Amino acid sequence: MFPADALNLIKKILRPNRNRVEIRRVALVIVDISGYTDFIRFHKTTLQHAAEIISQLLEAVIDQASHPLTLNKLEGDAALFFADLGKGTERGARDVARQVHEFFKVFHARAYELSGSRGACPCEACQKIRDLRLKAVVHEGEVAFKKFRQFEELEGEAVIMAHRLLKNTVPVNEYILLTDVFYALAGNVPHGPGEAREEHCEGLGSVGVRVFYPE
Repeated sequence: MFPADALNLIKKILRPNRNRVEIRRVALVIVDISGYTDFIRFHKTTLQHAAEIISQLLEAVIDQASHPLTLNKLEGDAALFFADLGKGTERGARDVARQVHEFFKVFHARAYELSGSRGACPCEACQKIRDLRLKAVVHEGEVAFKKFRQFEELEGEAVIMAHRLLKNTVPVNEYILLTDVFYALAGNVPHGPGEAREEHCEGLGSVGVRVFYPE
């Protein structure tokens, strides 16, 4: 028989480390619905319908994602994805870029369907579905994955940069923004070289980006 103290020590050693941090190189994708703030109104019916519409549009985008893209979490009117790049770095990055372009097709197809099915509702949310637009930010870097109970948190400078790039100087409300780091990694991304721009990230300095404007 082991003493009680020895048994407790063995259990502690064998217990999974729920707070384990793992560093992985990944692609990060944030998709964000443009016009969300103006879309939400304070009237009870409109607010309920607006929330339903946003949820269904995000669901269409999420359902389109496939390996290597994985949904990490929803952030209001946005969704954060990541993709482990592993050894097939260039191929994985190119696949991520391709999937992001496809997000826009399914987003607008679903918006068109919802506009038709909800057209009889006079509320502002149902009448303005087709005014909503999608934007995406794609970056790449080392990210700390931290487990907390059933949740997986992503942390690090790359995550901060991706979020801060949502606030940029791009003059339209629908686009795909790739950082130069990701663009160089992906090589020949769909739809040409894009528009070269430079954005300023608070606390992180200037960042070179490529911007694409989906049709």
